[in-house]
Amino acid sequence: MDPFDTGSAAGTAAGTGAGGILRQPKAVWATAGASVVAFMGIGLVDPILPSIAQGLDATTGQVSLLFTSYFLITAFAMLLTGFVSSRIGGRKTLLLGLALVVVFAGLSGTSDTVGQLVGYRAGWGLGNALFVSTALAVIVGAAAGGSAAAILLYESALGLGMACGPLLGALLGDASWRYPFFGTAVLMAIGFLCITAFLKEQPRPARRTSLLDPIRALGHGGLASAAASAFFYNYTFFTVLAFTPFVLNMTPYRSGAVFFAWGVLLAVFSVVVAPRLQKRFGSLKVLGGSLVLLAADVLVLGYGGHTAAVVCTILSGASIGVNNTVYTELALGVSDAPRPVASAGYNFVRWFAAAAAPYFAPKIEEWTDVHVPFVVAALTAAAGALVVVVRRGALEHDAEELAPRHATEDGVTVFAD
Repeated sequence: MDPFDTGSAAGTAAGTGAGGILRQPKAVWATAGASVVAFMGIGLVDPILPSIAQGLDATTGQVSLLFTSYFLITAFAMLLTGFVSSRIGGRKTLLLGLALVVVFAGLSGTSDTVGQLVGYRAGWGLGNALFVSTALAVIVGAAAGGSAAAILLYESALGLGMACGPLLGALLGDASWRYPFFGTAVLMAIGFLCITAFLKEQPRPARRTSLLDPIRALGHGGLASAAASAFFYNYTFFTVLAFTPFVLNMTPYRSGAVFFAWGVLLAVFSVVVAPRLQKRFGSLKVLGGSLVLLAADVLVLGYGGHTAAVVCTILSGASIGVNNTVYTELALGVSDAPRPVASAGYNFVRWFAAAAAPYFAPKIEEWTDVHVPFVVAALTAAAGALVVVVRRGALEHDAEELAPRHATEDGVTVFAD
């Protein structure tokens, strides 16, 4: 039996029940609602990537930089999130992040060149990093039902946002590629008002976080292993998300429908299926198996016909949903570092892959052909599974030791950054 079943959020969440997850304070719902919109921003541009390329007379590689700039800044911003929130508090950090997203999402819609749009997306990434990383800590700290219900609620927001982002992009982008950016700015402004109204200031931590604390946290073998595996996985994830729309070459409506279905599977498997699989088979077996299935899926995506590519794109949402849930729990529970610090270090590593995949996938296509980027993505998913297998002993040992501590210190460790 996997030791994660003793202390993992998913294992406990199976018995939490929907009622426990739904009965939350207004502050939690306000933060979760804004989180949905924040995650919508990730997949928002998917259906309109070809339209942006046409509207700004840009190449596939240039448009892919919309993801690269966004996630590269997000990765470095992870080192800032704890530093900022431990000094100005969780509520002000959330509001600062939301304000930056409102400004840069709005500016993105005014872009006249792809260079401007890439730059504005970088500013958007900074705001999103400040908001998203702090939102998880706020939800865990304020939610009723403990960390189990909180993590599932956060994963629900992630899944719903990833599903609705492409849909919103398609609906607004059919008229103009600029409208989805303006729409996001409006929605995030509403989120700003909701958090201002319903979220009280969070307790200040006893010790301020330094910029290097997340890097030091990665000195822990279990956390470093989880981050390394997630790095390889994220390369596969964002090859699907950022490169596949060009391969499918569909209208915004059709592409939006494909990625909406993808996002629905992601949400269902993240919140409903993953906890049940973990309870039965153990987290590490589920993670390794899901990564192998994802590798097989992207291979078929790359070498099958158009129909196979559509089906495999949608089906990849199932594996991605399972992986997201398990990786989140590993990052929060595998080390002795405070949860926000551990999460920042973990995200610092994995978001570099999210920045790399959108850049390298089109380059690899230019150097070879359209199939090879998916071969590379399959290999990185397999590499993520290999890390889990090779480092299984350390991951299991660390989780077993730390489960009791996290079970009794949830309310303290969340803000001990």
